[in-house]
Amino acid sequence: MKQKFLKINSADTVVVCLQPLSKGEQIDVDGTIITVNQDTPAGHKVLIKDTGAGKDIIKYGYPIGHAVDNMKAGDWVNEHTLKTNLKGTLEYTYSPTSESLPFKNENRTFRGYVRKNGDVGTRNEIWVVPTVGCVNGIAEKLASMLAKETNSQGVDAIYAWHHNYGCSQLSGDHENTRKILRDLALHPNAGGVLIVGLGCENNQPELFEQMLGNYDHERIKLMVVQKVEGNELKVGMDMLRQLYSKAKEDIRTEVPASKLRVGLKCGGSDGFSGITANPLVGEFSDWLVAQGGTTVLTEVPEMFGAETILMNRCKTLELFNKTVKMINDFKEYFLSHGEPVGENPSPGNKAGGISTLEDKALGCTQKCGKAPVSGVLGYGDRLEDNGLNLLSAPGNDLVASTALAAAGCQLVLFTTGRGTPFGTFVPTMKIATNSSLATRKANWIDFNAGQLIDGKKMDSLLAEFIDKILAVASGDHLTRNEENGYREIAIFKNGVTL
Repeated sequence: MKQKFLKINSADTVVVCLQPLSKGEQIDVDGTIITVNQDTPAGHKVLIKDTGAGKDIIKYGYPIGHAVDNMKAGDWVNEHTLKTNLKGTLEYTYSPTSESLPFKNENRTFRGYVRKNGDVGTRNEIWVVPTVGCVNGIAEKLASMLAKETNSQGVDAIYAWHHNYGCSQLSGDHENTRKILRDLALHPNAGGVLIVGLGCENNQPELFEQMLGNYDHERIKLMVVQKVEGNELKVGMDMLRQLYSKAKEDIRTEVPASKLRVGLKCGGSDGFSGITANPLVGEFSDWLVAQGGTTVLTEVPEMFGAETILMNRCKTLELFNKTVKMINDFKEYFLSHGEPVGENPSPGNKAGGISTLEDKALGCTQKCGKAPVSGVLGYGDRLEDNGLNLLSAPGNDLVASTALAAAGCQLVLFTTGRGTPFGTFVPTMKIATNSSLATRKANWIDFNAGQLIDGKKMDSLLAEFIDKILAVASGDHLTRNEENGYREIAIFKNGVTL
C-alpha cells in the first residue's frame, strides 16, 4: 500500500498528502490519530497540531506563515487559511553554517566542445544575435537561409535569438540588454556567432563589440546593416558560411565533469516539488560541486522566507553581504512599484498545494542542496567561481532561465509539478515532481522525480539522474525542448521605454 502522507521534518505541524485524503479519514502521525476535517487534495497540507490565530505553521522545520483563524488538527491548510509573514527589507546577522557533502570526486567525464579560451560547450551551434529588435527579421531570415542551405549538417542547430530591446532604453535596462547579448555571443555552446546591428540604435554595434573583449574573430563576426552596400542578406550569408565552415570541423572530446556549469530553476511548482524533484536536483548540485563543477541558483523573490539558510552558507562575510544586498534590493524593487514582497505563489502553485511564498521558497531553495555558497552574481554577470553560486534574477521562468544560461551555464535543470514546454538558449531539462505529469506530458518531461513517491530510493534515482545529465551534456540525448524546437530568450526590464 502506498504511503498516504509525509511529515518532512520532526518539528513540522503539517503533513503533506501524497494521495488525496477524504473527510473523516484517520491518519496515524507519530502515534497520534488525526481525523481529516475536509477533503484534501494530493500535494496539500493537513494540520497535525491545534494552532491559534496568528500562530506560525511549520513545514520543512521552518515557519511558512501564520494561521488566519483558530485551526484544529486535521484541518486543510491552504492559501485561505494560511497567510505569509513576509513584509519589507530586513537586517540580517551572519551565523556561518557548513555541512560536509556526502560525495567524493568520481572522475566522471562528458564529451564537450573545448573552446579556444578553455570554456566547454555542450552543444555546437550557429547563432545570429541581433543588437536591437529592429533587425530581428533580418537575423531570423539569415538563420533560416543557412539552415536551408546546409540542412544544419555538421552542427547541432542554427538559431536567431529574437528580442525586443537594444534601443529606447535607459541606464539599467540598457546595460541589462547589452550584458545578456554579450553573454550570448561569448557562450561556449555557440561554435559561431553573427552579431547583426542596425547602426543607429542605442546599443551601438562598435561599443557593443568592445564589451566582447579579446574575442575569437574566427568565431564571432559583426555586420552593421546600415553600413552594408547593397543586399545585407548576401553579406550576412557570406559571413555565416565562414562561421559554419569553422564550426562544422569541431569535435567532442572527453572533459572532466568539473567543466560542467548547470543552472537550477523551478516553475509550475506543486506540493511535491519540495519533496521529490527539488531535493533530487539538490543532491545532484552537491554531487557536481564535489566533482569541482558549478551550479547556479536564481529566482531571488522565491528565496524570500528561506534566505537566511543561504546567507549562513556563504563562505565569507563578503559573500554574505552580497547576498543580503541581493535579497533586499529585490524587495525594494517590489516595494518601489507598490507591490508586497509576498505576492506569490501563482494560481497554479496554489492549486498544486503551495500556500505562501515561504512555503514555495523553502521548497525552491532545496535545488541547491547543502553546499557552501562560493559566489554571488548580479544580473548579466558571467561565472567566475566554481561551486554553488547565487544569481540575481526574477522568478519568471524564461527571464530567469535566460539569465542562468547567460551566466555561462551550458544547460538548465528545470523542476515542475504542473508542466511547461518552454526552453531557453541552452538545453532546458524538465524534471517532473510527480509520475502523473511525467506520463501525461511525456513530450515535455525529461526525467521523472515522482519515482521517489512511488518507492524508488534517492541513491538509485540520483545515479540514473547523473547518467542522464552527462548524456545530455555529451549530446547523446536531446532535451524535450530541443526536440520540440521550443527555444527563446527574455531580457529583464524594469524602467521606462522611450
